[in-house]
Amino acid sequence: MGGFFGAISKKDVALDLFFGVDYHSHLGTRRGGMVVYDREKGFHRQIHNIENSPFRTKFEHDLGEFHGQAGIGCISDADPQPLLVRSHLGLYAITTVGIINNMDELAQGFYNDGGVQFMAMSSGKINSTELVAALINRKGSLVEGIRYAQEVIDGSCTMLLLTPESILCARDRLGRLPVLIGKSEAGCCVSFESFAYHKLGYEDAYELGPGEILNLTAEGWETLSPPGEKMRICAFLWTYYGYPNSNYEGINVEVMRYRNGEIMARDEVQKGKLPKVDYVAGVPDSGVPHAIGFANRSGKPFARPFVKYTPTWPRSFMPEDQSVRDQVAKMKQIPVPELIEGKKLLFVDDSIVRGTQLRETVEFLYASGAAEVHMRSACPPIMYGCKYLNFSRSNSEMELLARRKVQDLEGDEGQKHLEEYADAATERGQCLLRSICEEMGFDSLGYQTIDGLLESIGIDKDRICTYCWTGRE
Repeated sequence: MGGFFGAISKKDVALDLFFGVDYHSHLGTRRGGMVVYDREKGFHRQIHNIENSPFRTKFEHDLGEFHGQAGIGCISDADPQPLLVRSHLGLYAITTVGIINNMDELAQGFYNDGGVQFMAMSSGKINSTELVAALINRKGSLVEGIRYAQEVIDGSCTMLLLTPESILCARDRLGRLPVLIGKSEAGCCVSFESFAYHKLGYEDAYELGPGEILNLTAEGWETLSPPGEKMRICAFLWTYYGYPNSNYEGINVEVMRYRNGEIMARDEVQKGKLPKVDYVAGVPDSGVPHAIGFANRSGKPFARPFVKYTPTWPRSFMPEDQSVRDQVAKMKQIPVPELIEGKKLLFVDDSIVRGTQLRETVEFLYASGAAEVHMRSACPPIMYGCKYLNFSRSNSEMELLARRKVQDLEGDEGQKHLEEYADAATERGQCLLRSICEEMGFDSLGYQTIDGLLESIGIDKDRICTYCWTGRE
């Protein structure tokens, strides 16, 4: 995924930028970057690798060099950024979040024009943010260029551009990610997460619409290109990615998760399928609020049968090596024996993607003496790798647990019936649940339905992207 923050003010914004970007660290683990503009000294930029050390510890030693009245920064799970770009449109900095599916095709268009080249990274690939800048530079103004990039990119691209005069903010064409504006007495900020600027003294001021381009200055903002009518904001922002106290389209993340768990429990009780368990628990961290909602509605007590030890390894997937990631995940799980031994437990997780660490969690619970382990997913079975953001993006969709089990059950024929397999009310859906239970060691398994998920978010279903579950845009 990735996150971004920018600020422009009548005073120095270096500290606001530092803390604002740091508050997006839950959205990425690869690169962090900041760039500021000072009216006397110009641009100053720094990028660090944050795979094995948090953003704050990498950048706090650079703070003495950062001074300026405007700046943008990012946490990136993709390429190094922000980039500084010099073109016929002037000198500006740019950061982006999204996925460009037609990158090779767009790059080939530049090659065909002759005399155009891109800097290759060590992998040989082009930096996607550099490509976006090249698309922008094809036009006669930054706004025309941003609109052009939005039109030709297959995927999604939200971007911030820092110029000597202002910050240009552009939400991706279908609004798959949020862009929020905060206002203080001294200036304005732009952010992915709303809570990031609340802690810095800014108040909610504006939320960009799909495809909207906005010019941000210390005095306020002006819409340069109006929002479109069609929106497809990512549902995973609420179920998994978003921080608990953030709001998107007016819907709070934590409240949605409570409501989502309540709806799952309500439906199980109505169908008479709620198992007899001693405790309801959440798979830390984002599964916990879903579980609280489930426990509240089901009448079963909530408990924490295990906790994660995070002071030294806050994110289990930070190491590059998969075997190291798996070992770290095991080391982090600290059991509470009094809440596990001989107990029947129902766990709620935010989602089940590949299932590797979840299987190890179940094995750990049984090894700790659990009598039964029931599992619930706060969203439907993931059948498709995301084409628009980094969530559930895989080298092969057969890495996804549900798709792989469908292939095991029925081969290529099963791939024609994915909608049926995703529906627990069908025979194929029941077969999928039984097959996953057998492989993962669950005593029972349940998934939230699409209708239940949409109900818990509470905005028009036609404005929410559910591609990873339905395969429909």
